[in-house]
Amino acid sequence: MTNRNVPQDGGGARERRRRKRRRAAGRRAGTPGTALAVLAVLGAVGLAGAVAAGRGGPEAAPITDGSRRAPVTLTLYEDFRCPGCAHFEHGFGRTLRRLQDGGRLRVEHRLVAVVDGNVGGRGSAYAANAAACARDEGRFREYRGVLFAGRPQEPDDAFGDSDRLLELAEEVEGLSGPDFTRCVREGTHLEWVERSTEAFLRAGHDSTPTVLLDGEDLFADPAALPGPRELEERVEAAARTA
Repeated sequence: MTNRNVPQDGGGARERRRRKRRRAAGRRAGTPGTALAVLAVLGAVGLAGAVAAGRGGPEAAPITDGSRRAPVTLTLYEDFRCPGCAHFEHGFGRTLRRLQDGGRLRVEHRLVAVVDGNVGGRGSAYAANAAACARDEGRFREYRGVLFAGRPQEPDDAFGDSDRLLELAEEVEGLSGPDFTRCVREGTHLEWVERSTEAFLRAGHDSTPTVLLDGEDLFADPAALPGPRELEERVEAAARTA
């Protein structure tokens, strides 16, 4: 296993694109709410150690938030140990929720375990499992926010402790209880997390967060990273023409 955040697949052009995205994100990190402070970039060797290979079965369905009839879909690949994912939530979360509650946007949350493979531990997988348990209880949005607010520093595997995940759940009204506790401690959705991560890799994505607006990668061009206002304008425009 390796702790390097640069993939080791020998793909020179792909690696250069990853580095360019990281440099661009770092340059704009000082502007609150507009860019991602840190991207969790895949280390192919490290990640392979964290994801069970070849489990097969159907692709993991995302956790959806927003009306099924919303005209625009945003797909969000995220890892609860990822600093860039927490920064995205801090900068864009309020905008997304306003668009969701207004019926214009549906968000598909695809939870993945990337940081576990890069720096070790199981916190990404366990936190994603706990978030899916919260979905079962109808409290996904609230618990997701608590997880990002309580995210430890990236090398710290605090989310690998079920007691910590259950402690954070106490901040969400109506979440803590025997069913949620059993789901977290037994890892009910861990296989789903593994399949979600495998699908992320098969799709060719190389960092979290990966944000797709109706299938278009919003952060594909490091020179044109959108801010919350630009994102809202694009969603509104897409909704009008849908």
